[in-house]
Amino acid sequence: MKKKLVSPLLVAFAFFNIYIIWGSTYLAVIYGLKSFPPFILVGLRYAMAGVIFFAWCKFKGESLPVSRNLWRHAISGIMMLVGGTGMIAWAEQYISSGQAAILVATEPLIFLLLDRKNWSEYFSNKYILSGLIIGFAGIFLFLKLGVSVVNPSPLATIASIVVLFSAVLWVLGALITKNSKGSSSSTMNASIQLLAAGAASAIIAFAKHEQAGFSFANVSAEAWAGLLFLVVFGSLVAYLSFVWLISIKPPAIISTHTYVNPVVAVLLGWLLINERVNAAQLISLIVILVGILLVNLPAYLKSKHAD
Repeated sequence: MKKKLVSPLLVAFAFFNIYIIWGSTYLAVIYGLKSFPPFILVGLRYAMAGVIFFAWCKFKGESLPVSRNLWRHAISGIMMLVGGTGMIAWAEQYISSGQAAILVATEPLIFLLLDRKNWSEYFSNKYILSGLIIGFAGIFLFLKLGVSVVNPSPLATIASIVVLFSAVLWVLGALITKNSKGSSSSTMNASIQLLAAGAASAIIAFAKHEQAGFSFANVSAEAWAGLLFLVVFGSLVAYLSFVWLISIKPPAIISTHTYVNPVVAVLLGWLLINERVNAAQLISLIVILVGILLVNLPAYLKSKHAD
């Protein structure tokens, strides 16, 4: 069967979305948290985007995925968006947007540790093995100096560990999505993931009693702007780009967004809301990114050679 050609311009646009827009969502979360509790914020974000996507798919007459894929997308959406992004929103109450983005940059390293069936290939490659060692050395340096020096609060350290755990859940959810093949469009799959994540976020929000004392009438214009950015750009544009790219490109190529996202987040946080950035954080970021580069180098070269 002849492989369907994909527009290089469309692919470039999708990568721009997951590179730059996703990097800026960390700052948008900070603005949203000015008035919204974390899981109400992410629940509204996912529910609104999911309803828009689903309505569009039904308008075009598209059917739901088969039962098995429907549940897989729902579970992967909860893991990636609630366990991943939702936990990051909670953590950004105690650490800066740049710090959160730096920790999330470890996803490619975590992917290798969780992809057990390919361990023999990974750990026999000198680039990958060196990248893992260097990357996790960067994480240790960040937790030891980057967090404790800027924010010595125990909650800051706990929040940093929560972000690392959220990266694990995102990777697990992405692996489920990658293996959920079917005839449904990327938009329909994304709508299922977003709606499931919105429902799960609502349950967590009510379980945490986030609704107590919260009123939409008291939400600031900055917080509304943050939510609107997250819905339109973070979910409708960037997340759909991710779901589409993961269906046509190797994970190693897609994960290159982790090189750019923390740089964008740190720069925007410093420029717009005066977030503190110290030398230890910047050094940690460079060390982590060097590790990620080495880890992805073999797969990247292989995919480019295949093209």
